Amino acid sequence: MRTLRAYQAAGIALPRVAQQQYDAGPRLQPGAALQPGDLVFFGADSAHVTHVGIVVGTGEMVDAPHSGATVRRESLNWPDYLGAGRPSGP
Repeated sequence: MRTLRAYQAAGIALPRVAQQQYDAGPRLQPGAALQPGDLVFFGADSAHVTHVGIVVGTGEMVDAPHSGATVRRESLNWPDYLGAGRPSGP
């Protein structure tokens, strides 16, 4: 939900949950260089996306690990990384 709010503040509409955000695309090609603001997705597979973070620097993202948790900066090197997307404005 915090990802949704962050993008709303920038004038970009996103679906509400991680799976819907992943499905909405656009997704980056595997191996593409990530930029601050890109979304990074995690889960068991592309049909079971369970988490999303926002890239803030090389190899780092901000995220909240679960509802009600404090937003934190951490490595995006998770074993269940699925890919990334770069939403854009209208």
